[in-house]
Amino acid sequence: MAFDYSLDFKNIDFRQHPELYRVGKGEQGVLLVEPYKSEILPYWRFKTPDIARESSEKIYSMFLVYLEQDDFVGADMARKFIQMGYTRSRRYANHKSGRKYKENSETSDSKKEILPYEVDPVKSESAAIFKAKWVQAKTNKKYQELLAKHKQMYEVASTLST
Repeated sequence: MAFDYSLDFKNIDFRQHPELYRVGKGEQGVLLVEPYKSEILPYWRFKTPDIARESSEKIYSMFLVYLEQDDFVGADMARKFIQMGYTRSRRYANHKSGRKYKENSETSDSKKEILPYEVDPVKSESAAIFKAKWVQAKTNKKYQELLAKHKQMYEVASTLST
């Protein structure tokens, strides 16, 4: 089921209301879902490999704590932050400015020109660090079990009631 952007994210505590959470695709909702965003975001960094290593290890340890507490939403949000560490550091590895597309007000969104790659080996190493943790997280057996349970309890159930 798609991530539901129509929810009142400023007033929902997803720890108290996990039934409202939808996994969505990739990193959807990573900067919206509270209290997890506020718990995890301060540790999310990727500027150098050392910083990326420290950040990914801290967020992964939070991921494991959420799993120990059977807190799927927290674990999924930690997984999303780790994934975002990979994708953002990969973006900066490929494009020094962090922008993927050339700014041009004359072209439509569907015809944006991709900027040339300027591979940064430091950011590439940061990306590799996060990618390894992301693979660990998304293949974690307990995470997979909680994901299936969450989808069965909340995401499938909500499609039946509509």
